[in-house]
Amino acid sequence: HSIDLRYVEGTGKGGRILKEDVHRFVEHGESPAKVAAASTIEGSVASDELRSPFIQANTGATASNVSLASASAMVTGEDHAASLSPIQRAMFKSMTESLTIPHFRFKDEIELDALMRARQHINNHLLSLGDSPVTKLSFMPFFIKAASLALAKYPILNARVVADGTSPPSLLYRAAHNIGVAMDTPGGLMVPNIKHAQTKSLIDIAADLQRLVQKGKAGAISSADLKGGTFTLSNVGMIGGTYLSPVLVSSEVCIGAFGKVQRLPRFETTVVDGVAAERVVPKHILVASWSADHRVVDGATMARFATLYKQLLENPELMLANMR
Repeated sequence: HSIDLRYVEGTGKGGRILKEDVHRFVEHGESPAKVAAASTIEGSVASDELRSPFIQANTGATASNVSLASASAMVTGEDHAASLSPIQRAMFKSMTESLTIPHFRFKDEIELDALMRARQHINNHLLSLGDSPVTKLSFMPFFIKAASLALAKYPILNARVVADGTSPPSLLYRAAHNIGVAMDTPGGLMVPNIKHAQTKSLIDIAADLQRLVQKGKAGAISSADLKGGTFTLSNVGMIGGTYLSPVLVSSEVCIGAFGKVQRLPRFETTVVDGVAAERVVPKHILVASWSADHRVVDGATMARFATLYKQLLENPELMLANMR
């Protein structure tokens, strides 16, 4: 079968590759460990949602459908020059400007198990309605709404630095929470934003996301969808990676990025017959990586914002209590 054994996961003692492992790889193209990992997701939450809880308008760029054969294929040809696309030119300009901004970075883990249960209850209810604008919530509406609630507590992270060179630098505090979502489209990276997220419900935000995804697939995202962003969440974890270092644009002072969701062992304290005891339990862990403009945002403010954000997602009832 001309199989590269580097890609076959052995189940024998010490990781030895058995004949059954080779047969399984030939038949299914995957190892038993990967099959088992996919079957461990609790409830009715699909494994692809855990790997990709974010927004993707380019269906050909997920980590799960990358071919090993294409990745290892030899490419031949001659060097050639290529002009930047309009999106690449815009990215070149904005990222060059970002080089002047000193970034403060902060990373933390968020347990998603309680949010997963709450989301499942909501989705079961939406399916029973029949007239909802959306029939299913992804995780992204929760992430966006939690960001808006945290921004209400720390409005400096929704501000903009005004430094035109003719007057002393200042901050413009913006009332609207126009939260951008990094989107992988066939034309490249685009960051449309959810307007006035502070006034919208989870279902409203989900409907806006659904509209933007459809426009992204059709290459129809408008300039109005892209303008006016005040804060950004990036979706890099849908492709891969755990710890990220997102880069600010000059019109914002904070950006968040999420890695892939992982099912990992964590300690949990339980009380049995009045005695506290620790045990190891599986948890679904998301790593949130934040970057802030260190010219105007100090580390303590970024840490407090990230801690509140973590509390809101780990305790969905707190998010509910703070919604308007």
